[in-house]
Amino acid sequence: MSRTVRNRLLSIILAVTAAGGIGCTRGKVSADSRDRSRESGIPSATQTPAQPVAEVVPAPAPPPPEPLILAEGTPIKVRTTNTISTRTARAGDTFGAVLEEPLMAGDVMIADRGSVVEGVVSESNPGGRIKHKAFLELRLARLHTANGVVPVNTNERAKQARATKRRDGLIIGLGAAVGAGIGALAGGGKGAAIGAGAGGAGGTGIVLGTRGVPAVIPAESVLTFRLRTPVEIG
Repeated sequence: MSRTVRNRLLSIILAVTAAGGIGCTRGKVSADSRDRSRESGIPSATQTPAQPVAEVVPAPAPPPPEPLILAEGTPIKVRTTNTISTRTARAGDTFGAVLEEPLMAGDVMIADRGSVVEGVVSESNPGGRIKHKAFLELRLARLHTANGVVPVNTNERAKQARATKRRDGLIIGLGAAVGAGIGALAGGGKGAAIGAGAGGAGGTGIVLGTRGVPAVIPAESVLTFRLRTPVEIG
């Protein structure tokens, strides 16, 4: 082997040895750098930076449901649970009833059949003598629903006592007949006439001293009222 060839081989071996040493040194330096970065908390060039955490924004609360409205004029059919009479009821007294059919606001049921309803006696007039008939007037005041007790304002339902003219005429006629019989026994024809007049007057006095029949709404009566003003439910 010539000297020239030996010199070239020696140069190549030295170059390869130097390159390997430099690579090892660089690897060791890189490893040392990573170790120091972990200890100090500073990310090295080979580490992936932490991704920021996205802030969670809560969803907006849903809007409150729209209130249910019973419109003006809505019918409310009820069945009374007790008898109401001008003999005992006074204006301002309450009476009981239940819904005869479900009460609806559109497609939503506000109160089912049988729900409690409270009413008020608006007027209770026992009537005068002969001419004035007894008069009774009712309205609804409160409705019991699944959402609680709801005040209501309805129209009035009235009941007037029947006329008593026939009864009054019978009383007056009976009094006159009785008087005429007594007068005839006492004084003949003239006495009968006097007795009839006296008996008729007595019968009239009885009628004048007696009120007419009361106005009565029996228990289990079905009545329909209508709202005068809208009612908000819930």
